[in-house]
Amino acid sequence: MAVVFERPKSLLDVPTHFCPGCGHGIVHRLVCEVLDEMNIEGDTIGVVPVGCSVMSYNYFGCDVIEAPHGRAPAVATGVKRTNPDKMVFSYQGDGDLAAIGTAETVHVATRGENIVIIFINNTTYGMTGGQMAPTTLPGQVTQTTPYGRNTETAGYPIRVCEMLATLSGTALAERVAIDSVPHIRAAKKAIRKAFENQKAKRGLSIVEVLSTCPTNWGLSPAESMQFVKDQMIPYYPLGVYKDVTAEEGTQA
Repeated sequence: MAVVFERPKSLLDVPTHFCPGCGHGIVHRLVCEVLDEMNIEGDTIGVVPVGCSVMSYNYFGCDVIEAPHGRAPAVATGVKRTNPDKMVFSYQGDGDLAAIGTAETVHVATRGENIVIIFINNTTYGMTGGQMAPTTLPGQVTQTTPYGRNTETAGYPIRVCEMLATLSGTALAERVAIDSVPHIRAAKKAIRKAFENQKAKRGLSIVEVLSTCPTNWGLSPAESMQFVKDQMIPYYPLGVYKDVTAEEGTQA
C-alpha cells in the first residue's frame, strides 16, 4: 500500500507538551518536512529561547541550542559565524522576539546575518499565563488587559515583517498563517524559501506565522482557528513584505 502521509524523519516520535489546538505542532512539522526534503537535518542547528518554544529540542531531530530569553538571534549569529557551513535557524514566539528580543531582532536584520527566523505570532505570552504581548490586538482581552488592550496606554501592536522589510540586510520577510490547508501549504513554501535563501547566502530570512493559543484565548481549537481568520489576518495581512530574489529577478 502506498504511503500518502507520515511523520517527517526530522520530527521526533515523542508525546507533545503543547495544548490541544496549539499551532506550534503544525509549524514544527512544516520545518521538519523542509529539513527532510532538503536533506539538511544533519547539517542544521536550531536555536530556541524561553517561551512555548523552550522544549523544541524534544521535537526537532537536528541539534538544538537553548538561548536566554530574547537572545536567540544573537546566539544564532554566533553559531552561524563559527559554523558557516551549517544551516542555522531560530524558533521564537512574539513575547520573546518582539519584546525582550526586539534589539537582537532588529540588529540581526540590519547586519544581514545569514540565518532563518521562524517567528510564531499568537498575540500573547503563552507559556507564562497569557499576558499582553507586543502583538496583542487592540481591544484584545488578556490576563493583564482584562478590559481589552487600550492603545492610548499600551500603544499599538508591532508589525514585525513590515518593520524588518525596511532594513537592507533582510532577504525575506513573509507573513503566513496556519488556519487553513491552503495557508499551511503557503507557510511551508515560505519556510522552504527561507532555508534556500540561507543556502544561497542572501542574508536574514524571517517567516512570521500567525498561530493559535486556545488555552490563553479561552477558546476551543476550532474557535481559535476562526480567530486567526477573522481577527488576526485583517490586522496582520498575509504576504511577502520583502523578497530579494523577486527584486533581483531570480529564483531561490
